[in-house]
Amino acid sequence: MTKLTETQTIILSAGAQRPENIALPLPKGLAGAAAKMAVTKMIEHGWLLEVDANLRRGEPLWRETADGHGTTLVVTDAGLLAIGIEPMVVKTRVASCRVANAEPEVKHPTLRTGTKQALLITMLRRAEGATMPEIIAATGWQANSARGALSGALGKKLGLVVVSAKDDARGRVYRIALPE
Repeated sequence: MTKLTETQTIILSAGAQRPENIALPLPKGLAGAAAKMAVTKMIEHGWLLEVDANLRRGEPLWRETADGHGTTLVVTDAGLLAIGIEPMVVKTRVASCRVANAEPEVKHPTLRTGTKQALLITMLRRAEGATMPEIIAATGWQANSARGALSGALGKKLGLVVVSAKDDARGRVYRIALPE
C-alpha cells in the first residue's frame, strides 16, 4: 500500500465530506503545476477520477476539455479506502453512472403544498388553464418571476411541459400538457 502525503490526505478527506465525493476545491496554496502534479499522481493511484462536471448543479471545474466540456474530480472507492473510510454503495453507483456517461436515476422533486409553486401548478392543471394576469394576481409575483417559474421551475427543474395557446377572449392561456 502506498503511503499518502499530507496533501493527498487533505484532498481525499475533504472530498469524502462533500456531496458525491467531489474533490474540489483543492486546498489553499495548491495551484498551477503543483496541483496538476498532485492530481495526476492521485489519478494514477486510482484515488481520484476525472468525470464530466454537471454545471447545472454547480460542480466545480478541474479543467476544460478540447471539446469545450468541463471536468471535475471525484474521490474513488480506492481513495476512500486509502484514508480509512468504507465506501458507500450509493455513492459508488452514482460515480460509475457518471463515468460511463449513463443517465443516473432521475430524482423527482416532491412538491410542498401551500406554496406559490403548488398554486401555480394547480392553476395550470385546470381545464381552462391560466393567463399571465391571473397567475400574477394569484401569486403576487411580477410578470418576469411568473414567466421564470413557468420555464425554469416547472419546465427545467420539475420536467413539466407547459404549453400556451392564444384565446380570443382571454389572451394567451398557459396549461400543463398531459402526458401521452
